[in-house]
Amino acid sequence: MKAVFIDANPTLADVAERLHRADDITLIVNRQADITPEQIPAVMGDANILIVDHTSVPVEIARQCPGLKHVVFLGTGARSYMDPEALAEIGIEVHIIKGYGDTAVAECAFALMWASAKGFAAMDRGMRAGNWLRTDGIELTGKTLGLVGFGGIAGEMARLALGAGMQVIAWNRSPKSYPGVEFVELDELLARSTVISVHLLLNDETRGFLNAERIEKMRDGVILINTARGAVIHEQAMIEALKRGKIGHAGLDVFDIEPMPADHPLTRIENVTLSAHSAFRTPEASDNLIEASLNHCRRISGQGKLSQ
Repeated sequence: MKAVFIDANPTLADVAERLHRADDITLIVNRQADITPEQIPAVMGDANILIVDHTSVPVEIARQCPGLKHVVFLGTGARSYMDPEALAEIGIEVHIIKGYGDTAVAECAFALMWASAKGFAAMDRGMRAGNWLRTDGIELTGKTLGLVGFGGIAGEMARLALGAGMQVIAWNRSPKSYPGVEFVELDELLARSTVISVHLLLNDETRGFLNAERIEKMRDGVILINTARGAVIHEQAMIEALKRGKIGHAGLDVFDIEPMPADHPLTRIENVTLSAHSAFRTPEASDNLIEASLNHCRRISGQGKLSQ
């Protein structure tokens, strides 16, 4: 069997080549990170496993790869790039990777929360422009953090926030428990939270989950953090709420359109802190991610021993 990492950026390409073992299946690392879907079949050839980081894999493209039986998506948001059910119908199984960056993403959400509370991004912009811009911050110690969705990343976020002296409440679609976290109904979370951090997977049920109606149920001046997927928040409703101060500040790592267009409305709003979908980008998370993808290949092929 043969695997192709179709869209490796320099960092992940180096990690993949370093972690690939002599007893693994053949791995081709394509360092063309900006590959288009139309170019995939030529690079894939007769390979059986497609490893993909950020490139769309339409069904009509997958049909043109005669040996393709498995797609290993580097993350959990495969539905943003492909239709797993449609691929399954033509005999291609999609594998996702969970948990590889829980700590990295939680630390990013935690950092965005503090930056939002203290106004660092606006002060930095002002001072670079020659203005001595001083803003009042918010003390987060003792304040309430509400976690919308509670998986591994939210668990890490809870650990960090509890350690910083915050009160942590959470809502999840299925029952969960975590030491020190109070689980409540969604409307109660929206009303009580000084900070709301979103940790939902994107699917048909969660697309636009935080819509205008739910935003109105939040307390005035709430800090909203999103390191999940841009589309779980209704973007236009969020922008309107930011403009009128219903949302006091938003710390965002994910967006409806990525890369974000240069003229996007969020780039012209002062009460936002933006990062370029980089929450998971740490050396530790990259190693975890690529090792997990290689373990998928090892299971599929039956070659080599799994890493512990």
